Amino acid sequence: MIILFVLQLGGLFGPSTTDPNNNSPLAYIIWFAPIVILMIYGQKFQSWMILGDISKSLAKLKNMKETARNEAIDYVRSSSPGTTDHSEKIDKFLEYFTIMPVNLDPTGIVEKLDHLMRTRDDRIKGEIRKLVNSEINEIQSTRIENILEAATALNIIYKIVRHFYLMGKRTTSMFVLVQLQMVMPLLLQEAEALESGIGAFRKGQPIGDGIGPMVVGKMMVGKNKKIIAKDTVFTQSDYMERKVYFLKAMGPGGTVGRPGDAVQRMIEDLSVKIDMIITVDAALKLEGEKTGSVSEGIGPAVGGIGVEKYYLEQIATRFNIPMYAIIIKQSVKDAITIMRKEISDSSDKVTNSIFSLIEDKTTRGQSVLVIGVGNTLGVAQ
Repeated sequence: MIILFVLQLGGLFGPSTTDPNNNSPLAYIIWFAPIVILMIYGQKFQSWMILGDISKSLAKLKNMKETARNEAIDYVRSSSPGTTDHSEKIDKFLEYFTIMPVNLDPTGIVEKLDHLMRTRDDRIKGEIRKLVNSEINEIQSTRIENILEAATALNIIYKIVRHFYLMGKRTTSMFVLVQLQMVMPLLLQEAEALESGIGAFRKGQPIGDGIGPMVVGKMMVGKNKKIIAKDTVFTQSDYMERKVYFLKAMGPGGTVGRPGDAVQRMIEDLSVKIDMIITVDAALKLEGEKTGSVSEGIGPAVGGIGVEKYYLEQIATRFNIPMYAIIIKQSVKDAITIMRKEISDSSDKVTNSIFSLIEDKTTRGQSVLVIGVGNTLGVAQ
């Protein structure tokens, strides 16, 4: 409409059809004034538009953060007797942080990370018990821990986005604003996944990331289980004249266990001979891939910051144990929300893949360790 209006004005005040030498100054002003204005103020106009777009996304993030905070307060209140107001304690908890160890000298950094993570986990569990001021069971404790971790992650995302938004608004820097606008859809997707996952954490329902423990847990039903490491259990069975050990985090609480510690203790302390390790875990799918599709590969399928994966690699390398992986593909949202039917239905296919690997890669008399990796919320054994 603006271009059409300018063209009409150009026709009214432009050169006369009767006198080609008669040029109107007003026509040139109308034609060139918008160009000059856009050259001078175009970047500011674009900055205002980007700021408006980011502010809408920031408002969504703030709403998600407040919703997660309220959900955490409500669940803690329902798990704790009395009428104590937990708002201040929850707000303090949401501001907890962990400082990563120095990596200038990488020697021994995994042990430092392991020490920090264990200290963090112990403190979180201790703070939760102080928070509810009662002797809650382990399952309730892990649910509260998962809810608070999701709320903390949403709080961090919101604060980081707000920081760059305010900095870009103050400096009107296009470089800051454009970068923030480009990554905003991905941040919103992750935030929506965290917000949706809180409902599953409250109800103690299995999430997509629990497909690994679910597959292995089915194989452990009816067998004698033993605790091998913190929040980690294992059992033994026989299959086609092979010994098969199954290992997973202890359910149905929301924990991932310590598979690295468990394998080390099995081999070093219990003198269990392992000829092959199979890890089963959820993995992020690429766009266009089908949710619940199963793939096989080589190496340890273990997520997290890398501590448990490092221990598995160390023990497998030292004893020359081949490692195979089976992954179930899913999106970020699927991984931390209630398990979808497509993911659950893949368990039979994964089971067949496990037994096929055992038959193809081992011989009679050998031993195999199958590890279900992931959050075992709502998944027993």
